Amino acid sequence: MYIFPTVESLQKWVKHQRKQNKIIGFVPTMGALHAGHLSLIEQAKQQSDVCIVSIFVNPTQFNDPADLERYPRKDSEDIAQLKKQKVDALFFPSVEEMYPEGTEIKKVYDFGNLATVMEGEHRKGHFEGVAQVVNLLLEQTTPDKLFMGQKDYQQVAIIKQLIKLEEKNIELIACPTIREIDGLAMSSRNALLTETERPQAPKIQEALQMLKANYQKILLTKALKEAIAHIETNTDMKVEYLTVSDALTLEKAEKWDNFENLVACTAVHLGKVRLIDNILIS
Repeated sequence: MYIFPTVESLQKWVKHQRKQNKIIGFVPTMGALHAGHLSLIEQAKQQSDVCIVSIFVNPTQFNDPADLERYPRKDSEDIAQLKKQKVDALFFPSVEEMYPEGTEIKKVYDFGNLATVMEGEHRKGHFEGVAQVVNLLLEQTTPDKLFMGQKDYQQVAIIKQLIKLEEKNIELIACPTIREIDGLAMSSRNALLTETERPQAPKIQEALQMLKANYQKILLTKALKEAIAHIETNTDMKVEYLTVSDALTLEKAEKWDNFENLVACTAVHLGKVRLIDNILIS
């Protein structure tokens, strides 16, 4: 596996792959790799000739400096794991390499409703930072296919729109959420949960399953209240939002029949850790 710390060294290698007409698959990550990331890498390897993975903890998408400070970093373990997975190339830049002119947002995109609800409402500036770094990474890696996980449902929708706005010829492939045996969505942040907090975390997926089971059976408002109450039976857990929305536009639904396809998305604080999850309802 090649490890490229600079944009110049990466692009030189990518140019060589392009000359050989190879299909390039790209998996962007912030490290602390888990089985969810490995499933994306597996898909990239199956659907591409070469697989590039990036590890970069992007400071511009953290609206809370303490959250950035706490974010788990396991560089040596991640590199060993990527070698084991036989990834072709790792792009592993520093903050200075990614942002030589500073981390200010250079370009603001109009994502409309996609960026103002849920995460956009509660994490001001988050998607501006996400869009900035993903656009940079796509320019640097020039992939044919981009692989992302559906756990970050809203982020996937944002990046789809980014690709359209930038008129990039890139296929975005959203891969299923990988879960622990007890239903908790795999996340790098799970490692930050304490021994007493971790057993409570599956309540998030249980609540989403309750919501789906109540589809068209009781009023949506009542179903949401019951799902939130299920999570918050543990006093250490606090629901930041739990929303049922149009699966495409993320416009909030007031009734089950507002839209043909619905998705439920949530963010929950468990102790000092913020966890997100979602479920397709119809």
